[in-house]
Amino acid sequence: MKVGTDGVLLGAWAEGGRHILDIGTGTGLVALMMAQRYADAEVTGIEIDDEAAAQAKENAAASPFSGRVRIEAVSLQTFTCDTPFDAITCNPPYYDNSLNCPDESRNTARHTTSLSYAELITHSKRLLTDDGTLNLVLPTDCLKSIELECAYASMFIKDRLLISTTERKQPKRVLLTIKKALPPHPTCQTAVLTQDGQRSEWYKELTADFYLD
Repeated sequence: MKVGTDGVLLGAWAEGGRHILDIGTGTGLVALMMAQRYADAEVTGIEIDDEAAAQAKENAAASPFSGRVRIEAVSLQTFTCDTPFDAITCNPPYYDNSLNCPDESRNTARHTTSLSYAELITHSKRLLTDDGTLNLVLPTDCLKSIELECAYASMFIKDRLLISTTERKQPKRVLLTIKKALPPHPTCQTAVLTQDGQRSEWYKELTADFYLD
């Protein structure tokens, strides 16, 4: 899977901590971004696809953060840990009812058949500290599904950031932070990726440590 805007947004925006888990790490993009942003963090990336996990291991080993990033080829449903996580990141699969494509690895990465939203929320709650944060990036049309699963699991959305590609378009993506406890002051903000054909000032500032230009 190529580096995409969703992963870049999540890795640059998500809340971190001392122990960070990246679910469905793919080639390790978000895990490495979190390791760069949080210099004291120990980051674990889990990936169900063996080939993607192998690529993530190579990328982590070749990075300046090789001593703090480990990759496991395991599903979220079977993953266990000795220490709960302060933060979890996930760019989850989101095609629920669309036709599967012939490439099995792309199906695994893109369809909720391998990880339902109910499983994502329930297992994230299991793996988080009491004050830990689950960070997600999703298409806006999946927001209602996540809100429903959070309600079932007694999880609460603390922050939501609705993102449009341009000022004239409706938001297509949403960034979420989710907690175990009801937040006192939940926030809802908006942002735009491009202005006049260029990256917006907000996007440039958010990703300044990751883009070369």
